[in-house]
Amino acid sequence: MARLNVNPTRMELKKLKARLSTAVRGHKLLKDKSDEMVRRFTVLLREDKRLRDEVETGLSAALKQFALAGALTPAYAQETAFSMPTVSVEANCETESVMGVDVPKITLSGERSAARLPYAYSEITSEADGSVQMVSALLPKLIRLAEVEKAVRLLADEIERNKRRVNALEYIMIPQLEETIKYIRNKLDENERAAMVRLMKVKSKA
Repeated sequence: MARLNVNPTRMELKKLKARLSTAVRGHKLLKDKSDEMVRRFTVLLREDKRLRDEVETGLSAALKQFALAGALTPAYAQETAFSMPTVSVEANCETESVMGVDVPKITLSGERSAARLPYAYSEITSEADGSVQMVSALLPKLIRLAEVEKAVRLLADEIERNKRRVNALEYIMIPQLEETIKYIRNKLDENERAAMVRLMKVKSKA
């Protein structure tokens, strides 16, 4: 490992010891942060898989219901029935911090009742009722799935960046500082021995 290009003085040795102490402490903090982020990432990944399975299963069932309704109802009747929605939903987007990473937090507001259908009961078949109610019930899960998937991506990027910082400290900076400190100590010891030899020679000649 290449050492730093510094003057082998006691002042420089003191500075490098302080830097090494800070680097070791920073490495430990970053490593702990990385471990906790990986734990949170794993929890979110499990939730993401569960939500995705539930949403895909629910959407598949809703689409089957809607396809059946489409087979039993003329196209013009469907277009008329769904052309004017009777409920509205607003999504309020904010952020929350997870281990220093800002992840999205989405809350729904407005009317979200599955009991209100966007058409009169006499206009379309009951199969469409089921599909609309299924999709309405899935909306909160869809929003939560979007939150979790974005959080997973952001955490994955931060874990990768943090890993690079940890590796830079562990394999480059800390070994360089240790090697430089060792070099300065050896140089100072060598200078002390040389000074001692000169002093002994002076005394022997006196």
